[in-house]
Amino acid sequence: MAAGFFISKSVAIVAVVLGLGAAATIIALSVVYAQEKNKATDLGTTNPSTSTTTATTASIAPTTTAAHDVWDKWRLPTTLMPEFYEVTLQPFLTPDANNMYIFKGNSSVVFVCMEATDLILIHSKNLNYTLQGSFHASLQAVGGSSVPPITRTWLQPTTQYLVVQLGSPLQQGQRYRLFSIFTGELADDLAGFYRSEYVDESGTNRVVATTQMQAADARKAFPCFDEPAMKANFTVTLIHPSDHEAISNMPIRSTQQQQIDGNTWNITEFETTPRMSTYLLAFIVSQFTYMHNTSEDVLIRIWGRPAAITEGQGEYALQVTGPILNFFERHYNTAYPLPKSDQVGLPDFNAGAMENWGLVTYRENSLLFDAAYSSISNKERVVTVIAHELAHQWFGNLVTLRWWNDLWLNEGFASYVEYLGADSAEPSWNIKDLMVLNEVYTVMATDSLTTSHPLSFSEDEINTPAEISEVFDSIAYSKGASVLRMLSDFLSEDVFKEGLQSYLHTFAYGNTVYTDLWVHLEQAVQRNGLQLPGTISDIMDRWTLQMGFPLVTVNTLNGSVSQNHFLLDRSSVVERPSVFNYTWIVPITWMTPENPGERQWLTSVSETKPEFKVSSPNWLLLNLNVSGYFRVNYNQENWDQLLNQLSTDHEAIPVINRAQIIDDAFNLARAHYVDVTLALNTTRFLSREIQYMPWQAALNNLAYFKLMFDRSEVFGVMTKYIQQQVTPLFIHYKAATSNWTTTPSGLMDQYSEINAISTACSYGIAECQDLARDYFQQWQQNTSRNPIPPNLRSSIYCSIVAMGGEEAWDFIWDRFKEAPVVSEADKLRTALTCSPLPWILNRYLQYTLDSSKIRKQDATSTINSIASNVVGQPLAWDFIRGNWRKIFTQYGGGSFSFSRLISSVTQRFSTEFELQQLEQFKADNQDIGFGSGTRALEQALERTRTNINWVNENQQKVLAWFQGETGSSSPANQISS
Repeated sequence: MAAGFFISKSVAIVAVVLGLGAAATIIALSVVYAQEKNKATDLGTTNPSTSTTTATTASIAPTTTAAHDVWDKWRLPTTLMPEFYEVTLQPFLTPDANNMYIFKGNSSVVFVCMEATDLILIHSKNLNYTLQGSFHASLQAVGGSSVPPITRTWLQPTTQYLVVQLGSPLQQGQRYRLFSIFTGELADDLAGFYRSEYVDESGTNRVVATTQMQAADARKAFPCFDEPAMKANFTVTLIHPSDHEAISNMPIRSTQQQQIDGNTWNITEFETTPRMSTYLLAFIVSQFTYMHNTSEDVLIRIWGRPAAITEGQGEYALQVTGPILNFFERHYNTAYPLPKSDQVGLPDFNAGAMENWGLVTYRENSLLFDAAYSSISNKERVVTVIAHELAHQWFGNLVTLRWWNDLWLNEGFASYVEYLGADSAEPSWNIKDLMVLNEVYTVMATDSLTTSHPLSFSEDEINTPAEISEVFDSIAYSKGASVLRMLSDFLSEDVFKEGLQSYLHTFAYGNTVYTDLWVHLEQAVQRNGLQLPGTISDIMDRWTLQMGFPLVTVNTLNGSVSQNHFLLDRSSVVERPSVFNYTWIVPITWMTPENPGERQWLTSVSETKPEFKVSSPNWLLLNLNVSGYFRVNYNQENWDQLLNQLSTDHEAIPVINRAQIIDDAFNLARAHYVDVTLALNTTRFLSREIQYMPWQAALNNLAYFKLMFDRSEVFGVMTKYIQQQVTPLFIHYKAATSNWTTTPSGLMDQYSEINAISTACSYGIAECQDLARDYFQQWQQNTSRNPIPPNLRSSIYCSIVAMGGEEAWDFIWDRFKEAPVVSEADKLRTALTCSPLPWILNRYLQYTLDSSKIRKQDATSTINSIASNVVGQPLAWDFIRGNWRKIFTQYGGGSFSFSRLISSVTQRFSTEFELQQLEQFKADNQDIGFGSGTRALEQALERTRTNINWVNENQQKVLAWFQGETGSSSPANQISS
């Protein structure tokens, strides 16, 4: 058949009705293209609202519109409900005459009229439409009844709608089909239908057309009802070069070849999807290859750049995907809903990964693993991210939250069960323990600010795409995970799973609100006769509808226990009201040296628990394994007994609780509940500790001291103390690994070895720095053989750059440019931020604006790393202030990266001058705003004020403590003596 543009079968009927000349299913692309060129259309670049593709009368909104018109609202009306889409897209993987990458497409959507209306609103963003008659779209009744005439169509760019005004109302209960033909830009903006590029082993630049629809970018690929509750079935057809592969959510139904404009194209149609949300749709055209296996009739494929797949970088992902899918099938008591599971590593990807149903997309470093280059933390990242995304295939995809205000349940749940899924694949790792450090304590830092927010928002608080993006924060992911872990703990995993399974079976292919899960968990509680101090809703609403968390304070002299809202700055004012008055129903696990006790509940502000009355030399420990989302304070006598236990036999206290004692004490000191010296005293036992979790808790908290004091005299004696404490750990691992030549067996053991090296090198222990120099010299002599073990590379690379001046920086930069594995490139890219030379760091900051040097997806994390360097921090701050408009425009207000960027460049702020600079930055940029970083900016202001007070109150005390521990004296004392 003649060269043409493919239109799916049922749409061909519409085409005949429209007089589009579709006697067959193909319309010549060349004709459409010529028509559009004749209309002087700049494909995909002109603003859709003013595009000359459409007649002026059709493209401009009526001038009489009032602000309350339905098309000025961000939420779709519920008058129409989509049922079925047929979408055909043709991406062009070489630039056009205007040096632009474009895609062409057509789509039809069948919808039901739920309520009579003369208006069709459908989402559309940055699409240029080919007019049908005088209108952007055409309408047909399904089933032969009459169809109202279209009187006007226009694009409403602010709220991202295509508006179709009808001459008379659509009839309730009747089905209609809306058809449109459009062109869009295949931009490199990492959103919607976009392009990713890489250079293959022959030096050829390759282009990939891929997608990222979440949260509100399916509308950039085709016009659609782009809200999660607007579920429908989708049949996707891709027209692609015949030497490229096309994949989508479902398996291929048929492929045929077609000559179009002298080139051979494949027309690949995919099976129709189950009922699903637009944000989970995905399609990719690439020259990727894959490795595959099957797991209980489910085809599993790991896709990536051909060189990466040939080198076996997909093998680990392939090895763990089947077991993780099987684990979740058992966990949910529900078969995997689709016939295949594709997982694709993309060179350019904004998030870590995306759970598109049946076609999960990843950053390469979250899917690909190469044992010769990748560290144990890379391996942990791969298995946990795969588990997170596969958890969503049921929870999120099969059953979907109605609107983004409940995102926390979707992401918090996946962030919790990713540890269970990863544990099923790597049972020897004890990976579930890491939740305490990675999720609970990480998010408590944010949730102890007055600028935090509750897990659940009311639906009307979240409307715009920028507001939706802002919800994707650590509260949603990590606090969501933490409170669900607590809930599972006090219900028991079996009761939790029973309620979860009932919820999934009831709402399969539908939408829910978070309270639906509470109902099903409550039914499971009743069936199992579990005694709780209230309903699931009574207990959990206090954790989801109010921000923050409690500090539980116990006095072992009389057994009294009380709670209050824990804030890092106790003098700050909480402006967000709570119907629960910031009190919680708190499940408390506990133990004494003799035995663990029965779980207790704190249901009021204060109570007396006889079990908590303990006399010396015994001690009381609350919140075993930190299963509850709260902090704990004790009377001084109990603190003394716990510290005494740590100094005599620290292993009498469970390892997670050794980490807890450190983390709680440091945070209590920051909030003025205990003296800072008590917190520092909890680190004394570390000279005998070899376990990862207590060490990591200490390093996390001492990192705050480093941020506050690395520009002051405190840092000199602090460095001495840390050297003193870490030396035994360094010596232990030097012996255990036969002088760094072997790798410890367990995950935690490997992490502990990494801490020994990174702490020893970064705090200037000569033997560690000599080791780094020796490795560097060996590597320089033979660049094709890297002598550094993968686990130690991040630390050693950083030391090489920090000590080696311009020569070392250039050497590492050259290795970065030629790195064959993304995880290796990431380590090198981050190490380049360790230079102490301001001119090098300033040059590197400029590189982040040049995507030929630093990929767009890596720009913000590179700036963040430079800001964590004491020399780089003021440079990064000046850079952000000087380039905010450019950065903001380049990434768009909806980018997830802004909140991390703002918190990173301001994390050292602890002076009045820095606070004034931050307030000025806020004032200077009010006109363009801060997008998804808006809340992070308020949190940075609050943190800075807290830091100022803390440093003023504690600097001298901290200096004196470190001097006492290291036998140092201050210069003033030395002079006076």
